[in-house]
Amino acid sequence: MHETNDIYATAVAQPPYSLTQCAADTGYDEAELARWVKAIQRKGQAILYGPPGTGKTFMAQKLAQHLIGGQTGEVDLVQFHPAYAYEDFMQGLRPITDADGTLRYEMVNGRFKQFCEKVDRLATAVFIIDEINRANLASVFGELMYLLEYRDHAIPLAGGGTFAIPRHIHIIATMNTADRSIALVDHALRRRFAFIYLAPNWDVLRHYHESPDFPIENLITILKRLNQHINDPHYAIGHSFFLHEKLADHLPDIWQMEIEPYLEEYFFNQTDRVETFRWPNIKKDLTDF
Repeated sequence: MHETNDIYATAVAQPPYSLTQCAADTGYDEAELARWVKAIQRKGQAILYGPPGTGKTFMAQKLAQHLIGGQTGEVDLVQFHPAYAYEDFMQGLRPITDADGTLRYEMVNGRFKQFCEKVDRLATAVFIIDEINRANLASVFGELMYLLEYRDHAIPLAGGGTFAIPRHIHIIATMNTADRSIALVDHALRRRFAFIYLAPNWDVLRHYHESPDFPIENLITILKRLNQHINDPHYAIGHSFFLHEKLADHLPDIWQMEIEPYLEEYFFNQTDRVETFRWPNIKKDLTDF
């Protein structure tokens, strides 16, 4: 059945996407993925957090694909940033210029409120918030702080009208712990989300590079040594930097243009600690192990 009102998403069933397929696509254990899905469904919202390069956004999209698979569903994604505001997310006054040039202000729904109205008649929906900790969350969420916990309640909004988050809408957010420590996240918000930690996962790297053409075990040994050198799980180097076909061709550029600048920033006042992990040494180590 198709809605004639444009506010609603078209009720088209999405292709099934099993946890078995999700495990095959991501390299994660199926039982672990099942635990994560159960937490999202129980809590209503979850945050995937971890250091750079652990595939948080990719995993959020795959979990969303599983959640809507085989049902009428939809996924949307927004990325937070320091200038993101309540008016962008929920609702706020926006200037409107009429045909005669008259300027007026109108209450306009933000991305999340638009999404909730759009998917109201679907079976399930997932809203992904990328880099959730880059915005002022208490300010951006406003009344959502209450509604995230009490999904059965509708409350008045500051700009007028009432609002409730339907139970069939799940929120999956990502948080890069190198951008801002997880400890800085508002405690009231923390208890409203399930937190799922994504660490550097070398099995994912092995799964992706099953061909014997590249010494992946040698690279994994180097990365483990590098993360021990960094000695902070919030800033560890993750596996997704190296999820590229023909890695042997791309690795020099990846290392010199992504890994080395990252290390130079992290050890900005200890540049001698970067020298061991310059590309000429890494290139030699790849063949010497």
